[in-house]
Amino acid sequence: MSAIEVLRLPLSVDLSGFIELLRRLDVPFRVSEESGEQVLWVPGPQLAEQVRGLYQRFPEGDPQFQLPGQAPHEEPRAGLLSQLKASRLTSLMLLLTLIVAGATGLGDNFSIIRWLSFQDFQIHGDYVYFASLAEMLESGQWWRLVTPMLIHFGILHLAMNAMWYWELGRRIESRQGGFMLFGLTIGFSLVSNFAQYLTSGPSLFGGLSGVLYGLLGHCWVFQRLAPCPAYRLPPGVMVMMLVWLLVCLSGLITALGFGAIANAAHVGGLVVGCATGLLGGALARARR
Repeated sequence: MSAIEVLRLPLSVDLSGFIELLRRLDVPFRVSEESGEQVLWVPGPQLAEQVRGLYQRFPEGDPQFQLPGQAPHEEPRAGLLSQLKASRLTSLMLLLTLIVAGATGLGDNFSIIRWLSFQDFQIHGDYVYFASLAEMLESGQWWRLVTPMLIHFGILHLAMNAMWYWELGRRIESRQGGFMLFGLTIGFSLVSNFAQYLTSGPSLFGGLSGVLYGLLGHCWVFQRLAPCPAYRLPPGVMVMMLVWLLVCLSGLITALGFGAIANAAHVGGLVVGCATGLLGGALARARR
């Protein structure tokens, strides 16, 4: 059966959501590039008409839709186990975070925290003595540059960070893969931890917040340059997170007695996340 041209669109049009819909529906297709345009082909004129009508209704994709006569597809309504399998790196990172939270007693077990903190420390009475970062690195303790992201102080701190990592991590893993998410997580942790250290000096800090602001900035800028359904955040999310960042920077949260906030880590993560989003979005836009 010969291939029938269904759509011919400019390269700037994002077909990723519609392509994902066709994959979910097990529709055979191929996409080619001709004269600066992307062309979608399917076998047979009857299927071509169905797919053309489907695009008119759902140009960005709709996981709940089935073609006439097709058996319902279970994947869009998959349970938690299927979601975990589809987002393996996101799930593993959260599992590791939960294990560390349990081992550290959510910030109470300093004997374990001191092995994951940015700098080793000793507590003598009311004083905390931090070891030199240079000495730590010279002795091979390079893991300290990123492991503070695993330390959380309190159940609310853990719950909020885990929720946002699950939300943002899955988006990036589905769009750019687990290796990219892992690289971004490690890179954002490294930058945000150094930013906090350079700003506050030797201190005890931790949490995924710096990484989360990095992932948020990455998705936000990437989406503006190369729109895709995976990175389309709900309206107001970016505004809410920026407002929260400004509230934390004002010192209000600390003044109210809710503890110190690693503001430099948040800002550092957001800046480097916007940078990676700019690079990734520009490359994706150029490929289109």
